[in-house]
Amino acid sequence: MNSASSPSSLPLHISTVHTSRATINRFQSLLHLTSIFALLYYRLSEITTAATPSSLFSLFPILAAELILSTIWLCYQAFLWRPVFRTTFPDRLPREEAALPPIDVFVCTTDPEKEPPWEVMNTVVSAMALDYPPGKLSVYVSDDGGSIVTLSSLKAARRFARCWVPFCQRFGIECRCPRAYFSGRPEKEGDGGGKSLECFEVEKMKVEAKYEEFKCSVAKAVENGAATIATFNPRDHSPTIEVIQDDSGDDEYETSRVKCPLLVYVAREKRPSSPHHFKAGALNVLLRVSGIMTNSPYVLVLDCDMYCNDPTSAKQAMCFHLDPEISHKLAFVQFPQKFHSLSENDIYDGQMRTLFVVRWPGMDGVQGPILSGSGFYIKREALYGNVSKKDIPQLKQCFGDSNDFISFVKQSNRHNLFHGAEVPIDLLEEAHFLAQCSYERETSWGKEIGFRYESVVEDYFTGFMLHCKGWTSVYCTPSTPAFLGSSPTNLNDTLVQNSRWNSGLFEVVLSKFSPLIYGMSQKMSLLQTLCYGYRLHGSWSLP
Repeated sequence: MNSASSPSSLPLHISTVHTSRATINRFQSLLHLTSIFALLYYRLSEITTAATPSSLFSLFPILAAELILSTIWLCYQAFLWRPVFRTTFPDRLPREEAALPPIDVFVCTTDPEKEPPWEVMNTVVSAMALDYPPGKLSVYVSDDGGSIVTLSSLKAARRFARCWVPFCQRFGIECRCPRAYFSGRPEKEGDGGGKSLECFEVEKMKVEAKYEEFKCSVAKAVENGAATIATFNPRDHSPTIEVIQDDSGDDEYETSRVKCPLLVYVAREKRPSSPHHFKAGALNVLLRVSGIMTNSPYVLVLDCDMYCNDPTSAKQAMCFHLDPEISHKLAFVQFPQKFHSLSENDIYDGQMRTLFVVRWPGMDGVQGPILSGSGFYIKREALYGNVSKKDIPQLKQCFGDSNDFISFVKQSNRHNLFHGAEVPIDLLEEAHFLAQCSYERETSWGKEIGFRYESVVEDYFTGFMLHCKGWTSVYCTPSTPAFLGSSPTNLNDTLVQNSRWNSGLFEVVLSKFSPLIYGMSQKMSLLQTLCYGYRLHGSWSLP
């Protein structure tokens, strides 16, 4: 059992190796390995004693099939070697707001027709209501479609958040996704924060009225934007960046002592002649824009349909990131992906239990789990790489020609906050410059810094490269799901999703970054390399 201590000498987290499970797994692996060696010995004996060329020719394909399947099996055993389970103690973090680091939240959306704005806005509001100092939270929404619907909906979300965030903090609300809260989940209402039931009910009715206004505003934005969507080209538009500020003048919440997190809308420039690199490209634009606006040392990445179910996830992640024993080499804290849209039977395994219940705890006992697309708190420094040894010309060659952005890269502890203040015009102009599609030309974005472009599975490849550089990761599995999202519920969508993932993974295996070759030549351990090497499992269809 390992623990990390806070300044008060109490552990912020505890990691426990599941010894009995590991022992059983290793014994079973030894038995299977013995059988495989016996089988291969038998097959080689057959080949050496083959009487005719035809019989020899028929034995080689069988041997090749057995070698492929044996390699896949061997890689899988690395997941079972040392399963680890972790417990966090967020209440032991420093109580002073100044002692907690700022966090930037990235939410990515693309098409308001495929990703309903109402669902996206609930994710945004739930992120703004995290149990974390609002002055230390900033939420950036990447709208790759550049839709007026998303922008208008965000303004409605900001207005509602002005009453929702204080309400959640005042009464200790546990479920901070408005749609989930008002759909009837009394077990997640919290304890009222010590306030009287009558006071709570009165405030709840007021907030519920605002919630209905919020819902109507989003529906109206969708209706009004329908004509614009038909004429607007989402693949050819200029950058749009706007700091969403509420000017409604609602005096009832104007005097609230609880601030509201910064909310920024980002629609990067897209042109048919320039590759946009999908989600990885959008995340890298958010890294640059947030880098000159807030420059928070930690970033939470969320899919637009995955809302914050447990408001303490930020503090749970900080239990690891603020641990002096592991923080210097810790790149990210990954939470499991859980889904609310699945039936009880879940015949297509939409919960991906094999990944989040078996494999990731096993990798956590080695060098850490794979970056999994959503629900992770990542260190900005890990994405930037080592910048301390580079001079200004070298930094510009890597990060681009923005002097303002370079200054923030050099001073990672320098932060900007514009809560309730006017954002300087020159800062917005610089942000638009950073969001241009031509900014990354002849730079290291997507190659050596930021989220990687070499594969459509940008999360897997980015995490792989971080582990190759010696960074570690942590898998945090609290009893209450930190995030809840939507998953395919029919066969067609499941096949499309899995085909995309597996083709992307196999693409990496066949590239120069093949885990079993490239990983072994870098700073990854043998077991971690085997875990990444299991991406070969797509080749099981060959035998």
